Amino acid sequence: MSTDETPPSRAGRARRDKRADVRRNEQKLLDAAAAVFVRSGIDAPVREIAAESGLGMGTIYRHFPTRADLVVAVFRHQLDALAAVADLPPAADTPDEVLRLWVHRFADFLVTKHGLAEALHSDQAGFEALHAEFVERLLPVLDQLLKASAAAGRTRADVRAYDFMLAIGNLCIGVETFPDYQARRMIDLLLAGLLQPAPAPTTGGDLT
Repeated sequence: MSTDETPPSRAGRARRDKRADVRRNEQKLLDAAAAVFVRSGIDAPVREIAAESGLGMGTIYRHFPTRADLVVAVFRHQLDALAAVADLPPAADTPDEVLRLWVHRFADFLVTKHGLAEALHSDQAGFEALHAEFVERLLPVLDQLLKASAAAGRTRADVRAYDFMLAIGNLCIGVETFPDYQARRMIDLLLAGLLQPAPAPTTGGDLT
């Protein structure tokens, strides 16, 4: 190999490393922004997102020049993570626990989604397209989780995924109005209503 090929090779590695570093920073930023939006709403100061991510404010603005850009990116980031559950191998947890954990993450996602229309302002068509994408991608995942839990005898089998998704959404709406509203507590009560009753204990012997 001639030495003339070495500089381009090093440059290529440097570019790949830089791209990987940019992707890592973007993922870190999106995770941090999602956590801040759930905690403080989509109007949270950029400096709070910067502190959460450990990145500078300039890095945030380079990736996402406007708040709408950031909110939409967080929305898609959360959507991808929730949809990916369908492709994962079975978890070690019981199916009803997998369902509960997913529903909690879905509830956090809805907090971001509720702020999406405000962030997009007059782009109603864009908001409706994202909403349709969210239903199309997540409804089959929720249906899969419900069926797996019901097949294991953990939860009721007569619950439609669409009805359950609407119920979760309605329980999350109060977060926007009441500061002390505990959406997860209400969702846990909803999930408790899905559980199959435990079988009655059997006696130690037959009575004659």
